[in-house]
Amino acid sequence: MYPRLNIVRPRPVASQETPRVYGKHIYGNLYECDVEILKNEEELRNIVVEAAKRGNMTLLDVKSWKIGEGVSVVAIVLESHITIHTWPEYAFATVDVYSCGKHTDPEAAFTYIVERLKPRRVERGEADRSLE
Repeated sequence: MYPRLNIVRPRPVASQETPRVYGKHIYGNLYECDVEILKNEEELRNIVVEAAKRGNMTLLDVKSWKIGEGVSVVAIVLESHITIHTWPEYAFATVDVYSCGKHTDPEAAFTYIVERLKPRRVERGEADRSLE
């Protein structure tokens, strides 16, 4: 048996002929949200659907689960995903909007979700997940 070789290939250099891989991930923790919305599975599903529209994303499917009073919603978009997870007992939610489409606006989708959940405080993060 031969030992495994760890071969590292150089990253491709961006050029006119090599397309750049685009990826933008907006995520956040939302504190002191509207508790009634955090409990409402149907309303959260509607929020995710509208967020995908506002972010110019192609919605493929939405799944949701009620966990105690909390809800998890996952939207699969052609360009990646949108998620909301809620803990009404703490008036807390987490939100992720990730897109691999240059034509999309994950910031607009995230902002819409924040507006609808009405938090008093937001900790927001952003990651560039692109390949140059």
